[in-house]
Amino acid sequence: MNENEKDVKIENEDELFVPITQDMIQSEKIIAPRYSYWKSVFRIFFKKKINIFLIIVFILIFLIAFIVPIFAPYVYDENVTLLAAQHLNPAKALEFFADKPECGPAIKWILGTGPYGNSILYGIISSARTSLLISVICAAINMTIGIFLGAVWGYSKKFDAVMLVIYNIIANVPYILLISVLVYVIGAGFWSFIFALTVTGWLGIAYFFRTQVMIIRDREYSLASRCLGTPLPRMVSKNILPFLTSVIVTLLATELPSYISSEVYLSYLGIGLSASVPSLGRMIAQAQTGFTQYPWEFWPPVFIAAAITIILYLLGQNLADASDPRTHM
Repeated sequence: MNENEKDVKIENEDELFVPITQDMIQSEKIIAPRYSYWKSVFRIFFKKKINIFLIIVFILIFLIAFIVPIFAPYVYDENVTLLAAQHLNPAKALEFFADKPECGPAIKWILGTGPYGNSILYGIISSARTSLLISVICAAINMTIGIFLGAVWGYSKKFDAVMLVIYNIIANVPYILLISVLVYVIGAGFWSFIFALTVTGWLGIAYFFRTQVMIIRDREYSLASRCLGTPLPRMVSKNILPFLTSVIVTLLATELPSYISSEVYLSYLGIGLSASVPSLGRMIAQAQTGFTQYPWEFWPPVFIAAAITIILYLLGQNLADASDPRTHM
């Protein structure tokens, strides 16, 4: 190859390379908005206008249930000596207490009176407060214990063998019978009732969560972490629970209203709460015998109990749908 041929070849090779400017480098970068899981969840959740309406209604019920009893405490037998004040419909109650300011403001009697001359409105507000407290406390206890124990249960085969025996024994005992026995042993009361609902209430949640964990425990990233010697608590908290967020929200959506239903149903049967604790179930039970004669005593607590349960259920289900990563595509 002579000198001229070498020069031509070098020039041709140089033409294959083009200088890259800073602007061209920037143009090659992929620009995408930063992804936030929870921001995406709430964006999808608040797209449905019905969720905003339900939240507003629930906040109003919550504030009324927790603020009004502070300034207007409910006493179920406050007018027990006034026979004329018993079983008054709203119109007659407003008329009867119009000249009795010491018995409270007129709005107190807007729903009429009960069998002891008690205010139906104040009774419903205080009873709703009891139901919401029981629901939140029981859900917090049972969900916390059930989720973490269920995660360990589904991941550890040794723990699984022990827990299956415990679950099969307790699961065969009727739920109502178990609560009844516990209440009769430890006595009726607010915290006794919560203890009865939570002493084994977490077991069903743990068993459900066990099956969910078993589905994802043998994935590649979990096997790699196990080979690297990652401790079990860290495996559960980092590798298992973050992938089950939508499952947790779905479970919470069913648990919160279920405790309100349980409180109303068990109080209706006369199990759990003492007579001094306001209860929607007890108000319904007291009014059931004469609900055709005194409908204002029966239907308002039934409506409030149903409204709270339905609102919590709908909000929970819609939040569970929004927390599903498949809806973020």
